Amino acid sequence: MADLPALSTETIWSILNDDLDDAVVNALVWHYLGYRWDAIQHQWDSTQVPLEWREEYPNPPDFIADRPPVVKLTRSIPPENKQLLKSALGFQGYQIGELVPRKTRRATLANWLLSYMQQQGMLN
Repeated sequence: MADLPALSTETIWSILNDDLDDAVVNALVWHYLGYRWDAIQHQWDSTQVPLEWREEYPNPPDFIADRPPVVKLTRSIPPENKQLLKSALGFQGYQIGELVPRKTRRATLANWLLSYMQQQGMLN
């Protein structure tokens, strides 16, 4: 997917506010995990994906639809970055009526991407 939005706090807010399609949100995480689509072979190339992901998910998982991969993603966020949505963005969470699996999984993906940004020195 060549036209992914830039990884920025604005993009993270777009994920949290449900302004980006689920497919785009998944594709962002796939990209930063290292998955690449090989248009010539018509298959996913996972050679850049960490081994612990590549073994379990040779093709990128649907993080929003499926619980097991999002649990693995949650566990991969370093403890010091678990609260970045709140501490770096001031995100207060969703209202009780909004707490549905799809939205909470999107928040997990947003937090994982924010953690990635922190680890790469992309957050001020």
